[in-house]
Amino acid sequence: MSDWKAKRFWKEAATVAGDDGFSVELDGRPVRTPAKRHLVLPTRAMAEAIAAEWDAQEGVINPHTMPVTKTANAAIDKVATQHTEVAELLSAYGDSDLLCYRAPSPERLVARQAEKWDPLLEWSAQTLGARLAQRTGVMHVPQDPRSLDILRARTFAFTAFELAAFHDLVSLSGSLVIGFAATQNVQPTLELWQISRLDDIWEEEQWGEDEEASRLAKIKETAFCHAKRMFDLAHIR
Repeated sequence: MSDWKAKRFWKEAATVAGDDGFSVELDGRPVRTPAKRHLVLPTRAMAEAIAAEWDAQEGVINPHTMPVTKTANAAIDKVATQHTEVAELLSAYGDSDLLCYRAPSPERLVARQAEKWDPLLEWSAQTLGARLAQRTGVMHVPQDPRSLDILRARTFAFTAFELAAFHDLVSLSGSLVIGFAATQNVQPTLELWQISRLDDIWEEEQWGEDEEASRLAKIKETAFCHAKRMFDLAHIR
């Protein structure tokens, strides 16, 4: 029984509009989450993306090729039922945001961090109303509680679907500010991802590329881009 794998049993996946959102049906039967809840999506675009993932399955179902379905399941089964806990977890990144902790040397790395990270911190101050201070080194120094409260309120305001995507934008980049910047299209998604990897890229330039580290970084890059797409799908009508 341990070798059993689900196989395609339907002919067509379709999106259906309802009073509370959009669902996906397989030959007229609604798709459910792993927790047996109805898979009800906030936008037609997200429902169509999920229907396309189901339609693309051939033979044995491969969950790894269904990222939108997977994130939607997480939004319904996990985030919606633990919204406060997830929002608190993500809000905490603001007090130790990647962009705030700067290297003391060498000068070229210090300059590169300032070039790439300062504009995002200034954007946070001017647009989000939350100014975060820089620190040199890795020792934690608390941020202004007023700024953290602003970022926390913005995080809590996200819907379950938005928060599910935002979770990956923040946790993968290590930065609450980068997460917000991605949701507001401050810079292209891949550029924001590269900015979050600035220190890693610097190390690669100095010591050469580590194949395993590069492979893992590529996986995370794909996940970061998917999270941005998922956030956008939660808004496209």
